[in-house]
Amino acid sequence: MQSTASLERPLVFFDLETSKLETQPDSSETRGGDIIQLAAISGVQTFNVYIMPQSDIDIHTTASTGFMVAGGKLVKNFGTAVSTIPLHEALTSFYDFLRSFNRPILLAAHKAQDFSLPILKNALIRCYLAQQFHELGPSFLDIYLLSKVLCPGLDSHEQEDLLYPFLGKPNNHNALENVTALQSMYGVWNPNQESVTQCLI
Repeated sequence: MQSTASLERPLVFFDLETSKLETQPDSSETRGGDIIQLAAISGVQTFNVYIMPQSDIDIHTTASTGFMVAGGKLVKNFGTAVSTIPLHEALTSFYDFLRSFNRPILLAAHKAQDFSLPILKNALIRCYLAQQFHELGPSFLDIYLLSKVLCPGLDSHEQEDLLYPFLGKPNNHNALENVTALQSMYGVWNPNQESVTQCLI
């Protein structure tokens, strides 16, 4: 099996936690809301920041993820306050993290096509950083699509349903833990270049 190392580009896994669930229980619409956590990993190098949302964190998201705003602070796990930075600073720091790798880079996320990438692009546009980010020359890999190519027999390709079969661990609604798990799962899969190319978006 040919390793994706032959792509000769850094592979960076990223994930977002947002103020609204990907899909509301009473709606089929995707409403990501504001980014409240942005994390990435490549090998042993990690990136992780928290952002105070401009809109309220809905109750469904709090119930599922443990993130909420209390006393003017962002808290996780229903009570642990975290330090936050403005969205522009978070995205600029993310850009600097990505710029530390050789270019072009390959950015990978679960459901990148339908969730993570649109939300990230909208945030970059709002902060006037889209062109700067584009100059990194990134390509994007959707891990959800890749799982369907590599494991077509699975009943579900949601991230929470992938981690137990391949890593023996549950999914956590924490972006840094999610990207660490995705990187490990990708290593278990060891997909070839053809499979990865099929799932670039």
